[in-house]
Amino acid sequence: MSASAEERMKKAVENLGREFAKVRTGQANPAMLDSVMVDYYGTPTPIGQVATISVPDARTLGVSPWEKHMIPVVDKAIRASGLGLNPSTEGSMIRVILPPLTEERRKELAKVCKGLAEEARVAVRNIRRDENDAIKKQVKDESLSQDQEKKLLEAMQKLTDRYIAEVDKSFAVKEKEILTV
Repeated sequence: MSASAEERMKKAVENLGREFAKVRTGQANPAMLDSVMVDYYGTPTPIGQVATISVPDARTLGVSPWEKHMIPVVDKAIRASGLGLNPSTEGSMIRVILPPLTEERRKELAKVCKGLAEEARVAVRNIRRDENDAIKKQVKDESLSQDQEKKLLEAMQKLTDRYIAEVDKSFAVKEKEILTV
């Protein structure tokens, strides 16, 4: 069993955490705007590279572009992002007030998170499959004994189970966060 397998599984779980951060809950989170791209002198640029994003209160994001002429560009990018947000400009700051989520929207977001969690589980299982194939190839090449193969396959399964449990735990936390008012 290679150390890279555990590293790859860890990255799959970390990626799930980043994807979950983008899913809107009742709380304001600067990561919600990570996917927003701003036209910065003709180049699509992540909003975090042209503005500071703050959380003045639980349902408001404050976006302060570093250059004053970028205010309307950033405002337009947030509106066009498909996140359903309606920013308002106040001087040099753009306020993004998050409307309360409806029960139906909460259930949709929970389904989205369930899909993201399943993608992470599949990624972890694919890593296990790749490692198991490598172990079986070594047995075929006679560089590993059958006893060693059995031990390595069992260890790989334990590692897979551990990371799948982490994915399930992350999903349970996010689902609770979304569904509770």
